[in-house]
Amino acid sequence: MSRIGRKPIALVEHVTVEQTDGVLTVTGPKGTLSRRIHGDMRVHIDGAHIVVERPSDNKLHRSLHGTTRSVIANMVHGVTQGFTKTLDLVGVGYRANKTGEKLVLNVGYSHPVEIVPDASVVFDVPANNKIIVRGIDKEVVGAYAAKIRDVRPPEPYKGKGIKYENERILRKEGKTGGKKK
Repeated sequence: MSRIGRKPIALVEHVTVEQTDGVLTVTGPKGTLSRRIHGDMRVHIDGAHIVVERPSDNKLHRSLHGTTRSVIANMVHGVTQGFTKTLDLVGVGYRANKTGEKLVLNVGYSHPVEIVPDASVVFDVPANNKIIVRGIDKEVVGAYAAKIRDVRPPEPYKGKGIKYENERILRKEGKTGGKKK
């Protein structure tokens, strides 16, 4: 049996969970998230816990069991605490600004790159070289952080680019300048 799938999800106060027609809706202090749950997975909601059960031990049900439980746990965490991803800009002259809701990146191109956030995502720029992406949906926050990183991914020779805060860039040695014949 799945070790992750059989763990109950603890509900904190001010969080309500409803299930109608295969759609699970989680409402909390930060907002509301809804997601369609696979029809074979059974979600039991009592006052303080949510338990996910699978109908059989075939491969599909086993793979869905832990995933479904993790998705629901992330929904509960998102509406109570939210998710953040932090990115760092490394390079001379690389900087980020926030104009209105838009994020404006100057990262070595001839033009600034603008990224417009979704309604569920907020960009914070505490310093010129730091970007914080906040939101209640883990999937959307990660997608926007990846979209920002893809503007200028870190390169392995000088380490310049946009990287996640805790990302380690494997550095390569440059040319050695050997003998010419």
